[in-house]
Amino acid sequence: MKEEKRNDKQYRLIREIIETIILTILMFVVINLAIQNYDVDGPSMEPSLHNQERIVVDKVSYHFRSPSRGDVIVFVAPPDPALDYVKRIIALPGDTLTIKGTTVIVDNAVLKETYVADGYQGNPYQPIINQRVPANDYFVMGDDRKNSSDSRDWGFVPRQNIIGRATLVYWPLGLSNSGFLPDVSSVFADVHTKATKANISAAPVPLKGSTFDTDGMVLFAMPGFFLVCSRCRKQS
Repeated sequence: MKEEKRNDKQYRLIREIIETIILTILMFVVINLAIQNYDVDGPSMEPSLHNQERIVVDKVSYHFRSPSRGDVIVFVAPPDPALDYVKRIIALPGDTLTIKGTTVIVDNAVLKETYVADGYQGNPYQPIINQRVPANDYFVMGDDRKNSSDSRDWGFVPRQNIIGRATLVYWPLGLSNSGFLPDVSSVFADVHTKATKANISAAPVPLKGSTFDTDGMVLFAMPGFFLVCSRCRKQS
């Protein structure tokens, strides 16, 4: 009888070790498919992102919804496919865009861009007048408008170039913008989109005034979800 109990304990221990190893591998694979780390190279997103900051990019949520105005995205750079750029989406497919000096107008709505600081305001490029964003393309700009090479310079970002959405600054610690990137959807609240019906049905309704990154929170809750499921299965 004692021998059977000892064998049963050994079996349970081995099973739990194997389950833990499998769960760890599964979590590693899922997390690496869902998110990716990037180093910010250059000042083009100041003051929202600083040079050499490390960010987490969500590669999952755009499989379930369309990119939104105000999202900070990482994408394969159209002028040099060997590089990845990080910029902010300003206009969506179907939007009509005008940029005169530092004034940005999307679908006749003048943007009050809270994420562009006065010291970084500027425009070294030619004006853009009533330019319509083609289907499956996005117009992006850096928050450092004086020093950013972006859609004002080399044109639109094709949808297939988008890698994911920057959600979190995790290094270095202690800077004013550490943590989840803020929701700036209120900047675009007066923009009336002319996107196609497919884009409209895919796009979520923005929560005005919300500062929570719900997609990011779900993403980072995934490891806990796996652990809870594992614990529940062991207890059952």
